[in-house]
Amino acid sequence: MEQRVSLVTLGVRDLDRARSFYERLGWRAAAGPPEVVFFQAGGMVLALWDRESLAGDSGVVDGGGWGGVTLAHNVRSPEEVDAVVEAAREAGARIAREPAATFWGGYSGVFVDPDGHPWEVAHNPGWPLDDDGSVRLPG
Repeated sequence: MEQRVSLVTLGVRDLDRARSFYERLGWRAAAGPPEVVFFQAGGMVLALWDRESLAGDSGVVDGGGWGGVTLAHNVRSPEEVDAVVEAAREAGARIAREPAATFWGGYSGVFVDPDGHPWEVAHNPGWPLDDDGSVRLPG
């Protein structure tokens, strides 16, 4: 697994309020589905998504201890998703969601590190990676 973070998704209780906050800071949202807000953040992406939906998708229970954040590592192919999730399993991670096709047209799985931090490993055909592994939002 390459040493980088591609996407940070923050679980929020009120998406409109959260989007407004970041826009007041000068951030510009990119085009995307209405249930998620994406911001280009240098060589990575910051996303805002409903906290309950994010917890369910990441395979964690939001009992107050989970910080409402799921980290993502984007890769170049579905096969690389499989390889990274398997390497995480072998390293002692709990697999919260086995790799599979996603509702958004990609392929991903989720592992949870020994401290309980969930990582999504994803191949998104609409988000090609630069040579250095950076992800760029289209448009």
